[in-house]
Amino acid sequence: MNRKGHVFAFDNEIDWETVGEGIRRKVLTYDSGVMMVRVAFEAGAIGAAHSHPHVQCSLVEEGVFDITIEGRTARLVRGDSFLVPSNAVHGAVAVEAGVLLDVFTPMRDEFVSSNP
Repeated sequence: MNRKGHVFAFDNEIDWETVGEGIRRKVLTYDSGVMMVRVAFEAGAIGAAHSHPHVQCSLVEEGVFDITIEGRTARLVRGDSFLVPSNAVHGAVAVEAGVLLDVFTPMRDEFVSSNP
């Protein structure tokens, strides 16, 4: 279901999408300027190093993660957050199973291109 521009998103109505080994995501609310995404990691799952033009702010909802941004790594736990500047190389390792809440600006078109 396309939720672009919807003011409410109900978690129990959104399906998980597998996006990597041990990694699933739910695209929550978004419009052209901003997008919120929940990403669940199994213990040991790796979000491979990558970059994108979008600025990303993320919150650790659950679990423990080693987050690397531009070669600098920090261990983050529930309640911690991080900022990924535009085009910065970054990645994540789930030390324990957990969930990240990611916010992107502008929105990530490729996250919804298969679900118009």
